[in-house]
Amino acid sequence: MSSDHKRREPGGEAAGSSSSTQQQQQHPAPQLSRYESQKRRDWNTFGQYLKNQRPPVAMSQCNYSHVLEFLRYLDQFGKTKVHAQGCGYFGHPDPAGPCTCPLRQAWGSLDALIGRLRAAYEENGGAPETNPFASGAIRVYLREVRDSQAKARGIPYKKKKKKRITNPLKASTEEAASTTFHLPSS
Repeated sequence: MSSDHKRREPGGEAAGSSSSTQQQQQHPAPQLSRYESQKRRDWNTFGQYLKNQRPPVAMSQCNYSHVLEFLRYLDQFGKTKVHAQGCGYFGHPDPAGPCTCPLRQAWGSLDALIGRLRAAYEENGGAPETNPFASGAIRVYLREVRDSQAKARGIPYKKKKKKRITNPLKASTEEAASTTFHLPSS
C-alpha cells in the first residue's frame, strides 16, 4: 500500500485528512458555562428517568407528580444525613456518633436542581404556563424538605438578607463634604 492511498473514515473523509479538523477549528463549539453544562446534564437525566418509567412518559405528558417522584427517587443518591424524630441525634447540629438515619438529597441541591430544570423546560420549547417544575406542589415539597431538614439538624432556616452595597465613591464624597477643616488663625 503506497502513501498515496489513505484509509477511508466512516464519514467519507480520508484518515489523516485535515479538512474536518479545519472545519472544527473555524467553527468551534461554544464552551458551555458550568451552569449550562449542569442544566443540560440534569435535563438529560430527567428525560432518561421519564423514558425508564413503565410505561415510558413523554415530556409533553409530564406533570408535577412525575417531578415529585423524580425528587424522591434522587434521595437514594443523597449524602446528607437527615435524622428521624426517634433518633437520639434529632435536633442536634453536631451529632456525637453514627446512627442509622437515611441519607437524603440536601434541600439546597434539590432547590438548585428544580431551578435548572425549570429553565431547561422552557428553553426546550415548553410553555411557562405548563411548566411542571414551576408547580405550586413542587414549591410546597421543597419547603417541607427544607423545614424537616432544618428541624432534624436543630438549625432553623433563616433566609439570607441581601447586603446593601454602598457606592464607596459616593460615600467618600459625602464624607468629605461633611468634614470641615479649621485653619489656624494667624
